[in-house]
Amino acid sequence: MLRTPELPQQPVWLVIVRLLRWHKPEGRLILMIPALWAVFLAASGKPPLPLVGVIILGTLATSAAGCVVNDLWDRDIDPEVERTRDRPLASRALSVKVGIVVAIVSLVCAAILAFYLNPLSFWLCVAAVPVILLYPGAKRVFPVPQLVLSIAWGFAVLISWSAVTQSISQPTWLLWGATVLWTLGFDTVYAMSDKEDDRRIGINSSALFFGNYAPVAIGIFFAGTILLLAWLGVLIHLHLAFWISLAVATIGWVWQSWRLRGRNLPNPVYGEMFRQNVWIGFILLAGMIAGSF
Repeated sequence: MLRTPELPQQPVWLVIVRLLRWHKPEGRLILMIPALWAVFLAASGKPPLPLVGVIILGTLATSAAGCVVNDLWDRDIDPEVERTRDRPLASRALSVKVGIVVAIVSLVCAAILAFYLNPLSFWLCVAAVPVILLYPGAKRVFPVPQLVLSIAWGFAVLISWSAVTQSISQPTWLLWGATVLWTLGFDTVYAMSDKEDDRRIGINSSALFFGNYAPVAIGIFFAGTILLLAWLGVLIHLHLAFWISLAVATIGWVWQSWRLRGRNLPNPVYGEMFRQNVWIGFILLAGMIAGSF
């Protein structure tokens, strides 16, 4: 068993910042990206600024709630994993009671923002809550828990697109599918860093499920993302800037898939690839906005 490290005493507010993962912004941004994809594409590149603000704040609040719920589920497992053993609930820097309060506050903030949206988008927000709350338990019973996370990510597309159009159409589902496959890809990459710890303590992950074929599976997920985004670009007549951004993203994903074929990659490489997907997502966002005009 890995020993939980003794951490220097920190102010409670700073420990709560760590609980919310605000010291690691890439995990917050990568949920915001598909939501912004959807809101800009649905509005042909010109969404109302107040709606963009609601979407940004809503993803931050939802992501915060998801992180806390995850840590509440895993507070007795995280000390066994090298990457997660110093999380506030795992290290007992915060109590379960404080964790529950922070989760409730985050969900209330998200709910307040959801009232700004139209009825369809609001009820999609409601439908997303059980997925967010149950995702951390999926790794205990479901062989590919990253699929549950991907579906949760997909709600960001459905909510944001319908917030503009008050409907869900074929382009929405193409973007949803691309988001689900992209999330499966980058989160399987992320799971590869915990593979040995997960196997030892009996937790499921897509990295374990696919085993030696994980790099191939990740390549297929990224290829599916590219195809669906290309189909979407044709369907809604996106212009040159989008295709340039998709070409850049394709190069990035091909390079990552090739690099993953290497044996015994050091664990930090997987986190580095995860962060690269944040940049890829923002490059695509810029292309979608510029390609909408």
